[in-house]
Amino acid sequence: MVQVPRNPAPRTSTAGAPTARTSTAGASTPGASTPGAKASAPRVTSGQRSPSGQRSPSTQRGTSRPAAARSFRRPSKVADTSATPEMPGGASVRINLGRVFKAEGGNYFLLLGTTLFLVIFGLVMVLSSSSVDSYLADMGFFGGLLRQGMFALIGIPLMLVVSRLPLAFWRRVAWPSLLITCFLQFLVVATGLGRGTGGNTNWLNIGGIQFQPSEGIKVALVIWLGMILAQKDKQDQLDDWKHVFIPVFGVGGGAVMLVMIGGDLGTVMIMAGILFGALFFAGVRLRLLAVPLLVGVAGAVALAVVSPNRMTRIMSFLNEGCTELSGEISSSCWQPLHGTWALANGGILGVGLGNSKAKWSWLPAADNDYIFAIIGEELGLIGCIVVLGMFILLAFAFLRIMRTATTVQAKVSTAAVMVWIIGQAFVNIAVVLGVFPVLGVPLPLISAGGTALLTSLVAIGIVLSFARGDRSSNTPNDFHDNDSIEADRA
Repeated sequence: MVQVPRNPAPRTSTAGAPTARTSTAGASTPGASTPGAKASAPRVTSGQRSPSGQRSPSTQRGTSRPAAARSFRRPSKVADTSATPEMPGGASVRINLGRVFKAEGGNYFLLLGTTLFLVIFGLVMVLSSSSVDSYLADMGFFGGLLRQGMFALIGIPLMLVVSRLPLAFWRRVAWPSLLITCFLQFLVVATGLGRGTGGNTNWLNIGGIQFQPSEGIKVALVIWLGMILAQKDKQDQLDDWKHVFIPVFGVGGGAVMLVMIGGDLGTVMIMAGILFGALFFAGVRLRLLAVPLLVGVAGAVALAVVSPNRMTRIMSFLNEGCTELSGEISSSCWQPLHGTWALANGGILGVGLGNSKAKWSWLPAADNDYIFAIIGEELGLIGCIVVLGMFILLAFAFLRIMRTATTVQAKVSTAAVMVWIIGQAFVNIAVVLGVFPVLGVPLPLISAGGTALLTSLVAIGIVLSFARGDRSSNTPNDFHDNDSIEADRA
């Protein structure tokens, strides 16, 4: 260690004038003063001795430094960045800033990724299942794909736009959306604008554009049920059947009744499931739901009995008259029978993508209601299991978003969408497997159908907006909580 002399000799500058040695901090030597400024001691690092032989003030006890200055030290600008993780404050601030700028969480991307996979998978299967029918309709082999792809190109950006809307927006549009969609459904059943197919009048044709208002009513119910049940929960009225059943089954039941007049029993069942699912996940007691549930089941049975078309489907489901060579029941057995044969032909590994035999005009609605049969034939049991697994993953994403929801409206609307998408997929697959009679509901996100695809994507976009909203609302709180912890620690 080199010992510095107490009184070093003056250095001579290049100009020949003696100058005094100064410290790196720019302070003058003891005894030298500058007018208007105080003399400061040479800067000495902590733990070293000054030239006068005394320790630096930072190491002496009883110093008069402020408490804030002792608790927080500004990091050096030239400090090595590799040492940053060792500083608790710096690492904490860096992690918290990442949380602030990252609005989307894992639930958001889980739901979005599963949805996009099902849509893309559906486009592939629509191409395979509709190629023959599209060619026979002079639209080319890719006619069905181009039409479904156009709706997908509209629906996916629309879903992302909807996912950016705040919760307050859905409160404002709840009543208008329900009234508008019910008015359009009224035009279907009460005017000449309605179009029917398969014994059901559920299409509206305006200016050459044909769509299903009943699919729009599903989205409107999802929004409206979340808003109305959130109000009832805020007023502690969920245990009073008058305050729950009158608005839900009065207004919501009226919307379902408009669809029932059109004769679409399958859609009515899905909409009834949306109503009961929203009530259940809102916290309404089961004993209050028992009576309306029994009334709904009795009404569905009565509607099925009084309709000749539905009775024919039920008789074909019971295999009554399916062995006859002609007749209404024999013709109605054609579709479920060839659907079963398609599944049996696929086996475990399937016959290969695009190699289906049932799609060659043997299986009606091969690209719509019975697309699951084409999946089973071409991709086999493994392909069916993949589809089932993706819908299970979709349900898991819905449940996670419901669990993290901070408002009753977000929880109820997410539950309604889950009952809609997952319940409709369950009904469609059950029909193809022969568990239920033919009800005419498509497989969500996979079957061909523009209105069904658009409304399903909008509904999922609503749930994505809840996932973003909960994440964004919790992020600042986490940041401030961790900041206060670090302040206390300091």
